[in-house]
Amino acid sequence: MRASRLLSILLLLQSRGRMTARQLADELEVSVRTIYRDVESLHTAGIPMYGEAGHDGGYQLLDGFRTRLTGLTEKEAQALFLAGLPGPATDLGLGALAAAAELKIEAALPPDLREGSRCVREHFHLDAPGWYHDGDQAAYLPTVADAVWNKRIIQVLYHRWRDPQEVKRTLEPYGLVLKAGKWYLVARCEATLRTYRVNQILDLHVTEETFTRPADFDLVTYWQDYLIDFRAGLIQGNAIIRLSPAGRIRMTECMSSQVVTAVSDTASTPDDLGWITATVPIESLTHAHTEFLKLGAECEVLEPPPLRAKLTATTAALSLLYPSTDS
Repeated sequence: MRASRLLSILLLLQSRGRMTARQLADELEVSVRTIYRDVESLHTAGIPMYGEAGHDGGYQLLDGFRTRLTGLTEKEAQALFLAGLPGPATDLGLGALAAAAELKIEAALPPDLREGSRCVREHFHLDAPGWYHDGDQAAYLPTVADAVWNKRIIQVLYHRWRDPQEVKRTLEPYGLVLKAGKWYLVARCEATLRTYRVNQILDLHVTEETFTRPADFDLVTYWQDYLIDFRAGLIQGNAIIRLSPAGRIRMTECMSSQVVTAVSDTASTPDDLGWITATVPIESLTHAHTEFLKLGAECEVLEPPPLRAKLTATTAALSLLYPSTDS
């Protein structure tokens, strides 16, 4: 632990220049007295550093004492820091390691590249979850991540939507995927690759048994194929709708990309009021009913008849709740 802290002090001074004992203590979450002892140890070890007293004083490495990470262009260095996601790293239990790795890279960069990397962090922030979801609260995520890394078989109690809702599964965890703030586990179960929501794991036991992941398994390829199959399985039919100009704008904000693309591909010539007719894919009647209500009076469903009837019943019920106040 102390050796790691001594290295962190060196890297901090190398990447940030002069720092006071208080700044180092706050950064490393130790006491100022501990920093004094660590600095004395670095002096004893022959590290060329010096300290200056006073308000603008602090510790500093002698010029020229630094390592260089060669081969990186300025744009590559900026992209490297832009790719960091501290939130997911913390979720996986790797927050401290990710921070330490970033510090080491920053310290090794030449001054001009280091300044460009800092500029990226000051101007760009990555927020993975959607607007209406703060991300998963997955209690077993760090444990699952450790099992993935160490190729340990796990036994889970899993909650699913169909009966029986609680099932026991023995899994070979192949990889984790973060999608829109939600964590998914790709695992082999009974010789079949399946996908599980990590926050639906109710209980977990890591066994002593290990497994060998196939050499030809590629997590990115699997996930891309999974998404294609998942989206294809959602579509259960089509609907014919009329959209106002305002409805076409609104739908780009609240409807799926498949629906937006279908409207663009199948839109009729606008009528005198600018309304168009289009054919769009739908999932279930219940899901389509909810989705089209988001467009209010800017959308009219023409077909299928059961969906139109469902919307008619809803609008009739709404008219009773919100009767006209016109005299």
